[in-house]
Amino acid sequence: MKTNHLIIVGLACFIGASCTHPDDTIAEQRAKEIISKLTIEQKASLMMHHSAPIDELGIPAYNWWNEALHGVARNGKATVFPQPIGMAASFDENLIYDVFTAVSDEARVKNRQAINAGHVDQYQGLTFWTPNINIFRDPRWGRGMETYGEDPYLTGQLGMAVVRGLQGPSDAKVLKAHACAKHYAVHSGPEPDRHRFNAEVSERDLRETYLPAFKDLVTKADVQEVMIAYNRFRGKPCGASDYLINTILRGEWGYNGLITSDCWAISDFYSPNCHKYSEDAAHAVAEAIHTGTDLNCGESYEHIPEAVKAGLLDEADVDRSLERLLVQRIKLGELDGNIEPWANLSDDIVEGKEHIELARKMAQETIVLLQNKDNILPLSNDVSRIALVGPNADYAEMQWGNYNGIPDHTITLAEAMKTRVPGILTLAGCKHVDSLDTDILGKLSNIDIVVFASGISPELEGEEMGTNIPGFKGGDRTSIELPDVQRNLLKQLHDAGKKIILVNFSGSAIGLVPETETCDAIVQAWYPGEMGGTAITDILFGDVAPSGKLPVTFYRNVEQLPDFDNYDMQGHTYRYFNGSPLFAFGYGLTYTTFEYGEARLKGDKLIIPVTNSGDRDATEVVQLYTKYVADTEGPLKSLRGFQRVAIPAGKTINVTFKLDDATFLGWSEEKQDMVTLSGEWQLMYGGSSDNLKSVNYNKKP
Repeated sequence: MKTNHLIIVGLACFIGASCTHPDDTIAEQRAKEIISKLTIEQKASLMMHHSAPIDELGIPAYNWWNEALHGVARNGKATVFPQPIGMAASFDENLIYDVFTAVSDEARVKNRQAINAGHVDQYQGLTFWTPNINIFRDPRWGRGMETYGEDPYLTGQLGMAVVRGLQGPSDAKVLKAHACAKHYAVHSGPEPDRHRFNAEVSERDLRETYLPAFKDLVTKADVQEVMIAYNRFRGKPCGASDYLINTILRGEWGYNGLITSDCWAISDFYSPNCHKYSEDAAHAVAEAIHTGTDLNCGESYEHIPEAVKAGLLDEADVDRSLERLLVQRIKLGELDGNIEPWANLSDDIVEGKEHIELARKMAQETIVLLQNKDNILPLSNDVSRIALVGPNADYAEMQWGNYNGIPDHTITLAEAMKTRVPGILTLAGCKHVDSLDTDILGKLSNIDIVVFASGISPELEGEEMGTNIPGFKGGDRTSIELPDVQRNLLKQLHDAGKKIILVNFSGSAIGLVPETETCDAIVQAWYPGEMGGTAITDILFGDVAPSGKLPVTFYRNVEQLPDFDNYDMQGHTYRYFNGSPLFAFGYGLTYTTFEYGEARLKGDKLIIPVTNSGDRDATEVVQLYTKYVADTEGPLKSLRGFQRVAIPAGKTINVTFKLDDATFLGWSEEKQDMVTLSGEWQLMYGGSSDNLKSVNYNKKP
C-alpha cells in the first residue's frame, strides 16, 4: 500500500509543486500508472457516474452527474438564469459567456463547500452535462426549451459560449469545470419513444443540420465531454454507433475527450420495451465500451468483469476508456483536491448582487416583442385602471424552467408590477386547463388595460413526463395552441373592450393566431429565471427597449408541421419551411424602427448600412443568411452570421460581416459532407429571416 501511495503522490509532485495543470502526456502517464494497479472490479467501479473510492491508491469517490443548464442545478441555492431557449433569443454570445462564467464561479464555490464539508455528492461536482445542442426541429418537443433553437449555426455559436464560460481559461492551472455537448446525435423527441426510437436521416440532413453544432463545440471550443443520446441511429443505439463515435467524432473531428452515456441509456440496449439490440447486459456493456462510450450514467458497467470473463470484451478496451476518465479527473484537479486557481472565490458570489443583476440583464435580452398595435407599449409610468390576470402572473416555479437551482427569492410578474404600479388589481384569472372563472369580467369592469400572463409551464412540457391531458403527452405537446380556457377569456376581455397586453410564458412556440386579433400587444417571455418579473416590467414600461429575436419559428398551427417522428428536414424549421409562419425565425420588434440600406461588397467584407429611423436608442440584431444558387434541394436560406448592434436614434451604423470559407459552407454530394463551395451565392440580410434584402456574390475557388 505504501508503494502504491508513492506512485500516486510522486507523479502528482512530478507535475509540479503546486500541482499545476498537467499537459495531456503527463496526465496520461499518471493515469496508466493508476490503471496498472487496479483489479477489473475496481476499474468497473470507476467507470460509472457514481465512481467508487479506491482508498489504497488515494482515489476519492466522485460523482460525474452534475447539471448546470442555466445555473448550478439541483444543488440548493444558486442564481437561476433564463431557460436556454430564452437566452437563444438574445443572439448575444458575449452575454451568454458572462452568464456561464458566473455559473462556473458558483459551481467552484459550491464544490469547495462540499469538499470542506467532507463529502462531494451528486450535483456537487465539476462535470456538468450541459449544453443541450440538439436542434429544436419541431415545437411539439417538450425538451426543446433546453436548447438554443432550431438553427445549427446559432446553436453552435451560443453553445461554444456556454462551453468557454463553464470550462474557464485554457491557461488555468486546472480546468475550471467540464461542459458536455449533448445529446449525440439526431435527438429531438418524441419523448415517450426515446428509449426505442430509431432515427433514420439522410447523410445530408445529418451533416447539414444535426451535426454542425457538435462539430463546432468539439473542434473550436474544446468541449471536454460528449453525451450519447438514448435513441438508435440507423439501427444501432447511439452509444454503440461506430459511425457516430469513431468515424465522425473521434476520426474526422479528432476528438480525444470523454464520452458518457445518457442516464441508463446502456440498459436501453437490452431492457424490455426498449431497443432490444443486445441480448443481455454483458453484451451491451461490451459493445458500448468497445465502440468508445467511456462512462456509464447508470449501473450497467458493473457487468464489465462478466463481459471480460466471457470473452466479449478486451480488458484493453476497458483500460482505454478508464484512462480517458482518469486523465479528465487529473486535469480538473479533482483527483488531488486541487482548487488553488479558484480558492479565493467568495461564498457571497452565489446568488450575489452581481449575478442577480446579470440574471436581470439576460432576461431583458430574452424578451421578444411580437406585436404592438398602435404602439400601446411602452406603458406610461402614470398608467392607471390596469390589471394583471392569468395563470403565470405569480408563478415562481414556472420562471425557473427545468434543470434548475433554487433561488432565495424569485421576482414574479405580479411582484414586479405591484412595485411598479401600487394598487394594481391582480387576479389569478384562470388555470392552464381548468374551467373559466365566470366572475372575472365583473371584477375588471373598471379596468381599461389588462396585462394577461398566459402560456404553459414546465409542469406540462419537459423531459419524459407523465402528462396525458388534452394538448400534452409524455412531456411533449400534441397541440401548439394556448389552452382553451385562456383563449376563451382573452376573447371575452377583447369583446368587453379591454386593451390586452399578452405576456406569454412557454419554452416553445405557441400558435397565437386568434391572439393576434384579440390582443393589442404580444410579448414572448419564455421561462425567464429569478429576475424575470423585473425584466418584463423593464420592457413593458420602456426602461429597456426590447431586443430579443425568435430562435424558433412560430407556426400558425400543427397543420403546418410534418409528422413529429419524421426526422427528415424537409418542412421543418425556417430553413425548409415553404409556408407562411405566424412569426418567423429571427423576428422581433422594438420601440423604434430600423431601415436597411443597400449592402456593398468590399473584398471579403459585406457592409450593411442600418438606420435607426425612430426617436429612441435601441439595439438591432443584424442577420446574414446565405443560399447556394445552384442548390435546388437544400435549405431555402441558412443563417451564417449575426451581430447585436446598438444604434442611437436617427443614426446610421455600417455593420460589417467578414466573408470567409465558413460563410460559404454547402453540401457536396461528391464529398458527402459540408464543404466550402465556389460559385454563385445569394447573400441575404435584415432583421428577420422573412424580411431580407439580398446581393449576389461569386465565391471564387
